[in-house]
Amino acid sequence: MEIGVLTVPLGGQPLEDALAYLDGIGVEAVELGCGGFPGDDHLTRDEYLGDADAQAELHDLLDEYGMSVSALATHNNPLHPDEERASEADTELREAIELADQLGVDAVTCFSGLPAGGPNDEVPNWVTAPWPGEHADAHEYQWEVAVDYWGDLADHAADHGVDVAIEMHPNMLVYEPHGMLELREATNEHIGANFDPSHLYWQGIDVTAAIRLLGEEDAIHHFHAKDTKVYEDNAREKGVLDTTGYTEEADRSWLFRSIGYGHGEGHWKDVVSTLRMVGYDGALSIEHEDSLTSAREGLEKAVDVLDRAVFQTQPGEAYWA
Repeated sequence: MEIGVLTVPLGGQPLEDALAYLDGIGVEAVELGCGGFPGDDHLTRDEYLGDADAQAELHDLLDEYGMSVSALATHNNPLHPDEERASEADTELREAIELADQLGVDAVTCFSGLPAGGPNDEVPNWVTAPWPGEHADAHEYQWEVAVDYWGDLADHAADHGVDVAIEMHPNMLVYEPHGMLELREATNEHIGANFDPSHLYWQGIDVTAAIRLLGEEDAIHHFHAKDTKVYEDNAREKGVLDTTGYTEEADRSWLFRSIGYGHGEGHWKDVVSTLRMVGYDGALSIEHEDSLTSAREGLEKAVDVLDRAVFQTQPGEAYWA
């Protein structure tokens, strides 16, 4: 496995400067935003799509710093009830797949998106309970919309030989492993997970059990190394469905944390070992969203923990077996 970084926190500097910094702290792979919420500071699709010269320059720059690209990132909502917003997100995703193919990148990371609760609604609706009954009806409608869209998108990904790695994220239709498998079953094997444990921790999902569940179906296409800490004093009073602002840290039930600040090094060694058990050997792409530390310090501390957790070699013969 390689230690990687989603470069969004370094978007204020040129890509070459970001690569030089990351190389200096021991990072081997980058995940580059090319649209949607991650932005496109380091990979503007219009500049690279179909431009062999620009792509060659990018490869030369990556080679200079010994970097690979683990994925292109374009997180948005292609199922949005606003047709203009949905169309923009769809274009971003389809072009990201095409660009990944041209660059020789295996995966594009994204969200499943979230439809409205019915054909006449104007805003997305995250349904978390089957009662009252109109919520169950809305959830059924949403899955019909999603399967129709993702079936076609999955064919597009297959045509380009690129895996689509969906981050299981609350406020999106696919937010937990069983929904991920349901969408994969309804489409094709190019649809899988960008496994981000940070969103699973606060939902109470056992991360290593979820890795085993998805790994059994070869459904982990990419991995985000990102931690979460649940603050029990707050959670005991108001639960974990917390709408308190992310920067009101003391009042939240949970926070995204740098690797090692939500769960200890032993846990992350277990995560890495479980990923190896299910055959995942891709990047561990650090996503920094810890409001208690700076991006650089958070990245450096995460690299420090992961460097001791990842295996640098392949297993030898089990001579004792």
